[in-house]
Amino acid sequence: MSEKLKLLITGLNGVVGQALRPALEERYTISALSRSGVDGLPPERVFKANVADIESLRPAFEGIDVVLNLAADGGMGSEEGMNAGWDSMLHNNIIGAYNVLEVARQAGVSRVILASSGATSNGYELEEPYKSLVSTKDVEIPESWEMVNEFSEPKPVSLYGVTKLFGEDLGRYYAATTPLSVINLRISSCGPVDKAGPGRAQANWASHRDTQQLTIKIIEAPADLKFDIFWATSDNRKLFRDNSHAKEVLGYTPQDGVR
Repeated sequence: MSEKLKLLITGLNGVVGQALRPALEERYTISALSRSGVDGLPPERVFKANVADIESLRPAFEGIDVVLNLAADGGMGSEEGMNAGWDSMLHNNIIGAYNVLEVARQAGVSRVILASSGATSNGYELEEPYKSLVSTKDVEIPESWEMVNEFSEPKPVSLYGVTKLFGEDLGRYYAATTPLSVINLRISSCGPVDKAGPGRAQANWASHRDTQQLTIKIIEAPADLKFDIFWATSDNRKLFRDNSHAKEVLGYTPQDGVR
């Protein structure tokens, strides 16, 4: 029996980390890096460090095959949501992303998966027809609409979204100039409760098992997939964050969706 892939996860205690953990823990040898520690893992696989402090990261990366970087501020699990302070997002989302990629490169990690966000494109929701698709009101839904794919024009309307776009381009740079494969996972509405709420989630929901499936497919994608961006969304009736690229490249087959 072949040895399990060694996966390091930063930010495992967060909303997305907790949604992914059961499936990833069953399949891989998991290590965790966070400021406060993680329960339920052997002590030798729990590393306390700050992603903004590059030297503190190095021990966690030794012998690791793939890194899943979920550490960030400004997302769903943050106290202030997307209005988190600039200083915190600078250290966690920008400096932290650089540090994770650079230490991964130095440690010989094969792939880094960066958690991006739907916030990279939230500006579409200020325009029709997307404004109607995310409305909590009983509005008429168009018969069809243009999908927003991974290569559509970015439209951030928060500094959080800007920091996630920086992470995507930083990953593009590392994939182009180093042996690292860097894949960006644009996580959509994946919350602590595995159910789509009203409004935006009716279009943007990503169920836990669909997000788990897509993450596993990215982890195990062929080594020659050097760089890419994938939307993590379920097959919702009002979907406009286009998941067809993940279906075509990775064989992603969503099991859930708001109908």
